[in-house]
Amino acid sequence: MSLLITNIGELVTNAPRDEVSVASPGPYDTMAGAALALDQGLVAWAAGERSAEFAARMAGQPYTAGGIATTVAATRAAGDDVLRANLARLAGELLKQGTTTFECKSGYGLTVADEARSVALAAEVTPEVTYLGAHVVPPEFSNDVAGYVDLVCGEMLAACAPSARWVDVFCEHGAFGADEARAILSAGEAAGLQARVHANQLGPGPGAQVAVEAAAASADHCTFLTDADVDALASSGGTVATLLPGVEFATRSPYPDARRLVDAGVTVAIATDCNPGSCFTSSMPLCVALAVREMRMTTAEAVWAATAGGAHALRRTDVGHLGIGARADLIMLDAPSHVYLAYRPGVPLIAGVWRAGERVA
Repeated sequence: MSLLITNIGELVTNAPRDEVSVASPGPYDTMAGAALALDQGLVAWAAGERSAEFAARMAGQPYTAGGIATTVAATRAAGDDVLRANLARLAGELLKQGTTTFECKSGYGLTVADEARSVALAAEVTPEVTYLGAHVVPPEFSNDVAGYVDLVCGEMLAACAPSARWVDVFCEHGAFGADEARAILSAGEAAGLQARVHANQLGPGPGAQVAVEAAAASADHCTFLTDADVDALASSGGTVATLLPGVEFATRSPYPDARRLVDAGVTVAIATDCNPGSCFTSSMPLCVALAVREMRMTTAEAVWAATAGGAHALRRTDVGHLGIGARADLIMLDAPSHVYLAYRPGVPLIAGVWRAGERVA
């Protein structure tokens, strides 16, 4: 199927137009008065004039990991049909708000059977499935942390790896230490999974450094970073700092300083971290607005981080940009420009969503 969209006031491409074909997300770029051609689910052609970029720079209560146990109990008690229905509902909610690609983590079962069914169900709705058996130590292992780490690295990993692409670990005080995190990531890598790390959310700690050492695709949260952490991320050659402003909004925690990271040369992504405990929102537009208002990002930087940055955090080259040959995933805003995502927070601006060239919302 072919489709031509014309009269686009501003088209955010993340693809320099002087290149005939772009194989991955590039720097932030826009066209004004643009048109876009889609063919067979891919971007076939884009044209327009470059518009001036608008800039708007704008400048809580402690959160702990303890509440995860409540969701663990609920997940263990829920049947597959309930979990599947919840997944479908949230995936649909994401799509209506313009999110066409998302990562889904396990980590709320924390038994071999519950983690295995979690990743299997997640794989029904997304290829980006993360095994997070190392979320917290469950109550039944409270006096045997080493035994639980062995389970995560052994029988649980073996059961989950066939349905997952990623392995993650909550490397924080109250969850898993640096050595435990390294062991879990190493075991995951040996099983064919790529690394991610939940890092430096609750306070300064080793998480970001562990992520860089493991060549992880992303260090998620990055709320409390030292200068050494920022330097390590900037020189990592591939570890993305994925910021989750909805978490700080929901937990009254301090926001990470995205300006500091961007200025240091760190690749930054923005995501929702939609979960029932610390951030129960699926709204990427809200997260973009928070990144601009609270994390000192420009609107252009925030939109890039929410699109191209997310693609980098998933090591994807087919999405996150609208270069020729990219998968034709795009949203249409009923607004003059991308700035309105931050300028009109909470207003439903999504007028259309396409995935692989097909209008899906």
